[in-house]
Amino acid sequence: MIPVKGFIGAWEKHLSGFGSIAFAGDWESDWGKLQKRRLEVEKHGPEIEPCEPLILQHGKDAEILMGLFIAVSAKVMDAMPNLRLVGVSRAGTENVNVEEATKRGILVFNVMGRNAQAVSDFTIGLMLCECRNIARAHYAIKKGEWRKTFVNNGNVPELNGRTVGLVGFGHIGRLVAKKLSGFDAKVIVYDPYTDPEDIAKAGATAVGLAELFETADFVSIHARLTEENKKMIGADLIRMMKPTAYFINTGRAGLVDEVALAEALKNKKIMGAALDVFTTEPLPAENPFTSLDNVTLTTHLAGSTSDALNNSPYMLAEDMAKFLSGNEARFIINPEALANPDFQKWLRGIRK
Repeated sequence: MIPVKGFIGAWEKHLSGFGSIAFAGDWESDWGKLQKRRLEVEKHGPEIEPCEPLILQHGKDAEILMGLFIAVSAKVMDAMPNLRLVGVSRAGTENVNVEEATKRGILVFNVMGRNAQAVSDFTIGLMLCECRNIARAHYAIKKGEWRKTFVNNGNVPELNGRTVGLVGFGHIGRLVAKKLSGFDAKVIVYDPYTDPEDIAKAGATAVGLAELFETADFVSIHARLTEENKKMIGADLIRMMKPTAYFINTGRAGLVDEVALAEALKNKKIMGAALDVFTTEPLPAENPFTSLDNVTLTTHLAGSTSDALNNSPYMLAEDMAKFLSGNEARFIINPEALANPDFQKWLRGIRK
């Protein structure tokens, strides 16, 4: 999704003063295989992947590793005994064994917010697409039908004055709230890690999770997936939603009980849903969502704009260069690694 030339360009612009490129290549050039491999790594972690041949061949002396989806496992670290910095040009670090990196004194960087504009745009697009039947009308015309009747006839909303509940208030959630302000929508937020005063300053209101599901006309998911919150949105919360409410997910499929959501849609317990992420991708033909007329489905597209993808290696390299130059970095994932004596010795040598 980001050709290797993007990383080469980013290195040359921001990091060439710290050394030359030892090796460069594409992790997976086949688009279909790429989607399958990256999804499996996100679900099961980097240790399921073999060590890349390029790393086995050229990685012995390299000190920095940058990429997008490349699986940075213990095997990779074994093959790169001098590795000190790992950078992934995405927000998620599911493809990096961060715990093992920390033990070995390897500092891990990501790029928070690199696709926040893209995902927030797409989120609002999905809200409108689902509640206004945009995709369904388009599909009907393509089939030669002039369709005017839909599941939500009699309850087609405008965003103006509606309550939108955001689960998660990081970079993306904040931008969704900001963009919704132009629609004069009321925004409520559940995020136990964000100060309610910060939420209020952004023009939204902090609420509990149950209150959000009971109150919102649109529920939109923007939380990170962790071991603790897998399937946190289950049948109990979905039952609390208004029968006229819509469920939007451009975040992580693992946060949601997909079976419970499909049942609620099938039985018209909620008005509709728009989903860009799924537990299994590509979505199998027999998946219950594919037979429902009150759900809009997209192929994990929310963050994939040219701007977001092409800019992210440069954002990553710039932040790593700041750190190596002794300035404050924004994207360090495991600051604990800074205390490692071997890492400190290496860093002193770099900053001489």
